Parts: sequence; C-alpha cells; structure tokens
Amino acid sequence: MAGLVQYPQAGCIVEYFEANAPQIGVVTEESGGKLRLLLPNRRETKLASARVLPWMGPLLPGFAGMSRDEAVKALQAAQARRDEVARAVSVEDLWEMAQGEVSAAPARWFAELFESDPGPDEVAGYAHALLGAKTRFRFAPPNFEVYTAEQQAQREEERRRQKEREALLAEGVPFVRTLWNVSQRKCALPGPGEAGWPGAEVAAKLERLLFQRMADPESTEDDALWKMLLKGVPEVPHVPVQLLEAWGKVPCHYNFWFDRAGYVPGDGWWAKLKDEVDAFVAASGALDYPCLDLPFVSIDGETTRDVDDAFWIAERPDGGMTLSLALACPGGAWPFGGRFDRAVLHRGTSIYLPEGDSHMMPEFIGTDVLSLVAGQKRPALVVTQNIAPDGAPDGECRIEGRTVVLAANLRYEACQQVLDGTAPPDSPALPYEGMLQVAKRFAEARLAYRIALGAVVLERSEPKIVLSGEGEDTVVDMKPGENARDAQNLVAEMMILASAACANWAQARGVPMLYRTQDVALPKEYAGVWSRPEEVSKIMRSLVPSMLDTEPRPHAALGLPRYAPMTSPLRRYADLVNEAQLLSQTLDGAPRFSQAELQELLLSLRITLDGASQIQRFRPRYWKCLYFRQHGDRVWWPGVVTEENDLFVNVNLPAQDIFVRGKRRVFDERTCPGMPVEIRIGKVNPLYNEMQILEACAAEGAGEEEGQC
Repeated sequence: MAGLVQYPQAGCIVEYFEANAPQIGVVTEESGGKLRLLLPNRRETKLASARVLPWMGPLLPGFAGMSRDEAVKALQAAQARRDEVARAVSVEDLWEMAQGEVSAAPARWFAELFESDPGPDEVAGYAHALLGAKTRFRFAPPNFEVYTAEQQAQREEERRRQKEREALLAEGVPFVRTLWNVSQRKCALPGPGEAGWPGAEVAAKLERLLFQRMADPESTEDDALWKMLLKGVPEVPHVPVQLLEAWGKVPCHYNFWFDRAGYVPGDGWWAKLKDEVDAFVAASGALDYPCLDLPFVSIDGETTRDVDDAFWIAERPDGGMTLSLALACPGGAWPFGGRFDRAVLHRGTSIYLPEGDSHMMPEFIGTDVLSLVAGQKRPALVVTQNIAPDGAPDGECRIEGRTVVLAANLRYEACQQVLDGTAPPDSPALPYEGMLQVAKRFAEARLAYRIALGAVVLERSEPKIVLSGEGEDTVVDMKPGENARDAQNLVAEMMILASAACANWAQARGVPMLYRTQDVALPKEYAGVWSRPEEVSKIMRSLVPSMLDTEPRPHAALGLPRYAPMTSPLRRYADLVNEAQLLSQTLDGAPRFSQAELQELLLSLRITLDGASQIQRFRPRYWKCLYFRQHGDRVWWPGVVTEENDLFVNVNLPAQDIFVRGKRRVFDERTCPGMPVEIRIGKVNPLYNEMQILEACAAEGAGEEEGQC
C-alpha cells in the first residue's frame, strides 16, 4: 500500500513511547541511527531510531516541499484517524479470535482480522487498542503476546486491585492523617460529604483494613499499602485503634484485645447454635446419676453466679479428714466435635473484667442450668479423698457421677466472719461453722504439706476496679478486694487437692489428661508463703509460666508431681475435657479421648488460651493506668522498691497491685529492694501501658526497720 515504509526516513510518520503512551511525529532528518522529529505541538525532538515503534508510515508525499504548518496538519490528521480506529476496535473480539490461533503476532496481523489491506493509520490504531488492553495482550516488540483465558482473568483481578489501591491511597492517605490529628486533638473530624471525607467505597475498604490491622498487627498482607496509608503518621503499635476511635467506629476505651484473640465478648455469640445448645441442655437434664445425700456448700465471691464447685468435709477419728467435692457436670453430656463444641473451644475460658463478664458457655447454662444452685438437683462429678492429719493424701481418691442438692451457696465474706468469730446471728454461714472450721484446719495442713514438697505461695492483694459513667466520661475507682483470706485459702486448697488427686488417679489407670505443668527447678529456700513485694518480685523472676501439656510433668510452684485442672468445667475448656475423661473412664471403662487426640486438641487450645490470657492480663492494667491518669500528677503514691539497677528502679504499689518502672536518677542513692518510697506519677498512656515516674522520695522511716537495705 502507498505510504508504507520499512525504515524511518525524512517524511515518515513514526511513533515512540513517552510517559508510557505512544507519541506521534514525522521524521525531518535521519543520520546514523539518530532521528529529528517534528511533533504535533510544532516542537522538535531528537530520538534514537531504536525507539521507533514497529508500525511506521505513511511516508508523506512531497514532504520536502511542505511548510511546517502543513506537516503539522498532516500529523494531526493521522493522529485523529488512529484515535478513531482505536475507539472502534473491539479488543474482546480480537482476543477471542486470537485464542488458539497464535500466541504472539504483530499489530498488522490483528488489523487484518477485520480490515482488508489496512494502511499505516489502521495498523497503528489497532496497536493503540492492543496497548490499552493490558489484561488480554502484552506488548513484546515487535509482537503482541496473547494471554490465555486463565492469564486474562488473573490480570483482570490484578488490574481491579490496582485501581482499588490507587483510589484508596488517593483518598485514604489524607483522611488517615486527618484521623490521626483528631486522635491527637489537633483538629475536628469532618462530616460525610465534607472536604477530606472519602467516598463510600474507599471508606468501607479503609474501615475494613483498619479493623484487620487492629486484630492482627503482625499481618504482612497488604503491608506495602498499609505503610503508604500511614505516610506522615508515627509508627506506633496501636495506630489502628486510635484511628478507629477518632473515626467513631469503636467507642472510647475500646477493648481491642478481644479482636486480637478472636473472642466475641458478651453472650450473643451462640445465637446461631441455639438448636445444638438446646439439645445439650436437654441431654444434661436427662442424666440419671445416683443421688448423694450430703450437705454440700459452695463458697464464692459476692458477684459469682456460675457456681461450679461445692464441698463437704468431716473429721475422722484418727485426726484426718474426708473431703468430698461436687463439681458442675457439663462433661456428662457434652457434644464434642459439633459446632457448639468448636465455638466453646474457640473461647477456651470465661473472662472476667471490670466492665463485664464473658462466659465460655452460654450464660444461662453456667449461671442457671448447670450451676450448683442451692436447693436444685444437679448432675455432678464427685471426687472424694481422705486426708491424713499432716495433709498428705490418704489412699486413692474416688470419682463418681452423682446427683446432688446443695445445702447453701455461701460468700467469702460471710464465711470469713464465721472463721473469725465475728459473724452476726443471722449470718447464712453460721449454721456451717463446724464444717468451716474443719475446712480451715484442712487448708492449713494441706498448705504445710505442699510447702514441705517445695510449694511457693505468693500472696498479692488484688483491688476491686469499679467503673462508672460511659465513654469519655468513664471514671475509674479502686477499692480493696475481699478480705477473706482463710475462706479463700480453704477453697483454693480443696481445688488443688482435687486436681492433684485426679491426676494421680488417671495416671494409675493410663487415662490421658491435660496437665498444667511448671517444670522448673526452684531453690529450696523459695518454698513458703511470701507477701513482701520485693520477695514476691524476686521469686516471680525465677518462675516460668505454667503451661498445658499431655505429659504429667511437675508443677513447681504448687509443689506437686502432677496436676490436672478439672474443678472449673463451666469456665475452662481444659477442665471440661478432663472432667469428660474422668467420667467416661468411671462410667464406661474407657476415656473419651486418646493421647493423640488430646495432643491434637491441645494445639488449638493453646492458641486460644494465649489470646484470652492477654485480654485478662492487659485489660485490668488499662483501667489501673486510667485511674492514675485521672488522679493527675500531684498525688503521692506509697510503694515499695522491688528491684533496682544503674538505669531503672521498679516499684510496687501494693494498694493498686501494680508495678511501675522509673529512671534511676529520679531516686536517691539509698534506694534498694524493700525500701518504702512515695512516688509521683506524670505522663500516663493507658493504651500503651505507659506510666512515667516524675518524682520519688523515701517514705518516712524508710531503712529504719531491721534488715532493710
């Protein structure tokens, strides 16, 4: 066809890439592989001939005699024609026709599919259309490669995601910066539709990304996008929480630890499982265990409603005692393997916080249906153990499935008053004074027995955190916890005994169990009861966290060779599993789970409990930090130095049961562990668990007591 050329020369229209798009020009001069081009904007440019795209022509007739204006008009006409052709091309039809025919071909081949004897402008127009269809074709000079259907779908998805990312960054980056400034109280939040507010689609994607990052801050998914979004925002751990709070997507003081653990707070999580829950309740009600007519009583805190343990204890003629523990019995009919079971396993444990409780099971089951409510018939796992006068187990325990009716649900404070001899005449615990006194002697004997085996008891007084108000108006108060040490200790020793006795019983019969272990060697001098903050801190540094295991290793702090928790089956999944193992072995002659099955279950349970423990550990600390912030920096707080070095000093504030670290230079040269001090706290950030000691001084009389410093 007239006008077609193979090599660029004067008068030839050519195209080249600039700014990732084809540009048109006419060659005015060619010399040694170098071209001079006239452009549609009447300017000239130099170009290496190697950069010319492989669709050249036409050669303008009479170019040597053309004026610059005439040449520009010819260029503009060619460009308009090529744009018109490109707009008319159906790249989808081109791609479908090329499927199975070629894997790569020049632009002319594609033009000839629809045009007879296409000219240079038509070929260039088709090339433009192919260049724009990046999800179907790839330009690999001098040809266009044809993507397969699978490759095309993948490219379309990549293109869609890229467009989403570009839109998200364009609107999200300035909005994220605005949210950060709102969180730092540097500006007000604009409203929807106002300048700076993102479109609905971008806002939804940004919100989703912030929630994902809040729940999983270690995620590497979309990591590059996340870093670009945070341009201009400090790289601090809890940015997503602060941004969502500033946006109003989460309330003030939001507990993001639930999101990180994947734990749904409250009691609405089981609504979709109602049929399975109802079936379990019916099956539990149908359990027909023999009745055990003993006057069991429970002792719990003032607000406890999920009662899962009760006891009866009596003295024996030889000075020893017989203890029977009745434990709530969800394990008798538990639907292991079902959706309801998997949901409870995913929770792993009940969580008790100042702002409210989140039960492992549906609340009505733990607080009513299976709770050991006085006067109501309840299925129970009953563990009976004889104890020698010195607190040692006397023989093997007996394990039974029984139906029990509790005589009373008592409270710690009332029981402590009975033990102290200060109970009022109408105290509900007074009728059980004899049994409570026996229980106290039991606890003293058991504790002495365990200490002889190396047990370490750390006494800390946990205050009660009380919240009032809502949102930004929330006020934190801290009050002394229940002062019922004897009553609490006797219950604790009973639970420890039962878990140890059942662990021994199970091991003797080869029944696999979940054990709580702490296999660490402690110095013999650590055995005993410790309450001084500096002593507690020193011993805590030597302990390793206990862990669940399927092997019966020792528990150092408890002073026991093996310990299988099973006394709180309504509150802890591990206890539920162990209860089911004991019941199945007792009633059916075989355990519910094999060792391998327990090991597989434990892999999931450990992850679950790790997340739940973070909620239970960090959330009360948050409220304590807020308590100090609300009191300001002019209050002096009494504390005790627990550790010091050249850089830092650790102080325990006993009334609030919290440890605070300060720089060594804030304290005087006499500072040493055990020294009473008073500190003044400045900057406090509850979200980041940060407290700054502004000033410290020795408390009056510090260092005067014998043995201090």
